[in-house]
This record gives sequence, structure tokens and C-alpha cells, in this order.
Amino acid sequence: MMSEKILYSFTAIFDSPDEVSHATEKVVEQGYTKFDVHSPYPLHGMDDAMKLPPSKLGYVALVFGLSGMVAALLTMWWISAVDYPIVIGGKPLFSFPAYIPIVFEITVLSASIATVLAMLFVFFKLPNNSHPLHGTEYMKKVSSDKYGISIQAEDPKFDEASVRKLFESLQAREIYSIYWDNEELTHKHKILEPKFLTFLFVVAIISSGTAYFTLNKLMYMIPFNWMMDQPKQSAQQKSLVFSDGFGMRQPVAGTVARGYMPYEFKGKPDVAGEKLINPIPISIESLKLGQVKFDIYCSPCHGYHAEGNSRLRGQFPNPPSLHSEKVRNWSDGRIFAVLTEGQNIMPSYATQLSVDERWAVINYLRVLQRALDAKETDLQ
Repeated sequence: MMSEKILYSFTAIFDSPDEVSHATEKVVEQGYTKFDVHSPYPLHGMDDAMKLPPSKLGYVALVFGLSGMVAALLTMWWISAVDYPIVIGGKPLFSFPAYIPIVFEITVLSASIATVLAMLFVFFKLPNNSHPLHGTEYMKKVSSDKYGISIQAEDPKFDEASVRKLFESLQAREIYSIYWDNEELTHKHKILEPKFLTFLFVVAIISSGTAYFTLNKLMYMIPFNWMMDQPKQSAQQKSLVFSDGFGMRQPVAGTVARGYMPYEFKGKPDVAGEKLINPIPISIESLKLGQVKFDIYCSPCHGYHAEGNSRLRGQFPNPPSLHSEKVRNWSDGRIFAVLTEGQNIMPSYATQLSVDERWAVINYLRVLQRALDAKETDLQ
């Protein structure tokens, strides 16, 4: 009855790595291409001896990695520049440097996931795991302490007598004929079988349930909550030390932080306009600094030329032009008061701009005002 079975391969057993390496070289010299080498552990240099081509998994990683990169870029471009554009300072709607970390992560994630899935379900053909070599005496020996070569019957140069003679000439310890089982010949892909789908569903339920319990329940139980309940005073946390019960303390009355002078004209913009004098002389350096800060913090609402033509596309009310007679006649100190405390719906920029930067912005604004209201002497 054995003759009625379909031959899969001829296999040979060897006792040492040197013997199987030498035998592999001879198999390659004879022109066989459909063969494999088995050993209990990886053998150094066997890839070169077998003349194996590079793995195709690299192409899978390349294609899906680049696909993930392009998809991430297009998604972020559509969101930030088309669907929901928001002007943030002087940045463009699509600020590529800010998206580099996200693009890198998506590229790596797409390539790694696609590589694992392709390796398992395309190259390894899981969940189909049957193979003619499984369970054979040959596989038991090469999985323990022997080394073997299997030449498949589908090799173009395969001939039973020639292969057996080759193995004998290589002094193989044992030679086996491996045949297909009927189950292997009539198998169908099992990835859509109810049993396998049920297995995946059960794994998903167990994994998600475990993650939910760990992150939402276990981390709040003693002793696993030690990272959350630490013996320290957090911001806005009730204090058991101070009599008023507040954990955040007010500065000592009348004290001033080192290197910091409080703004003395708070709520008095007109007085600031009379008392304050711009200490920053107009120079190329101060104008460059003023332009940079104006483009970042002022231009989104006032426009690049301070004409009140907002770049917010209707997402915020347009402010008045800074070229009006009222603003042109304001002193530098009066404009400084607006930058420091804000006015109407304009917030304070004291935390974004230092004192010198605010004066530099005023210098640049004066240049813009002069440019749009040039006198005849300016053209001479």
C-alpha cells in the first residue's frame, strides 16, 4: 500500500554539523533547489551553504511601512490643513517637523504588524499546521541530536534512484522516504473555520478583559496602588499640615521673587502710557526679534501687516487695524500696557513675551505703521 501514497521527499540523517554542511554543499552542486536542512539549533553559515535568497518579509515590511507613512501624512494634512485648520502662532497649517514623531511611529507600527501577520498567515499558512515531516522518525531525530537534509519530490531534478545514490555517497546514517498523508492532500485553509474564529474571539475577550481589570481595578487595590497614593502634597490637594487646609501656599506678603519686578501699572493703562518709555533702541537686531515674535503671537489675529485681516478664517472675531489714527497716536508705553494686561477679548501676553520682547514687538509695529503711512521725506 505504501506505493499508492504520494512521495513528498527523501531525507538523510547525519551525525555532526560538519557532515550536514558538507552534504548541503554537494546537494547545491548537484543543482537541487527544493530542499531543506534541519538541525536541533541554528548552524552558522548554513544560509550561505544552501544559497538561500533573501527573505521576502523585507518587501512586506517596506510596502506596509511606506503605506502607513503615507496614510499618516495624508490624514494629518487633511485634518490640520483642510478639514479643521487652526492657526497656532506663526506656524503653517501643515507643520511637517511636528508630525515626524507620529509618522515614524506609524511607519514602524505598520511594518511590524504587517510583517508578523504575513509571516504567520501567509508564509507559515497558520492555522494550517500539518506537514508531511511532522511526527516522522526523521523529524524526531533532527529535533534532538541529529542533522538532516530533505530533498522534495517536486524538485525539477528529483529522481528517487539518483537522490538515494547521492545520500549514500555522502555516507548518510539513515535514509527515509516521506509520504503525504491523505489529510494533508485534501486540506483546506482553516482561517475561516468556526473553531478558529471562535478561538480568536475567546482570545480577544480574555485579553481585553484582563487589560480592563488590570488598568481599572487591580491598579487601585492595595498594594498595587503604591504609585498612585504617594506620601506627598499634590497641587490643589487638601493639606493636613496647615491650619487653613490648603496645600498650595500664597507667597509671603510684600516679597518679590529674585530677578523679577512686578508690573506697577496694573489696571492703569493711561498712566503706563505717560510713565513708560521704550528702553529698546530701534536696531536691526531688535526689529528682527520683534518681527519673529509679532509673526508668532500677533499675526494670527492682526495679520502679518497689522491691518486686522485675521488668518483665523472666521474662527475668531477680527480685531481692529493697528494702523488707525488712535493706535498710531498711542505712546509705546500705552501699547506695552495692552501687551502686558490685554484689552477687551485680547488676552495678556506677559507669560509668552518677556519685557524686552514686548518692547521689540512695539518697535516692529512702529515700522509697519510707518511703512503704510509713509511721508514724502521717507521716499527721499
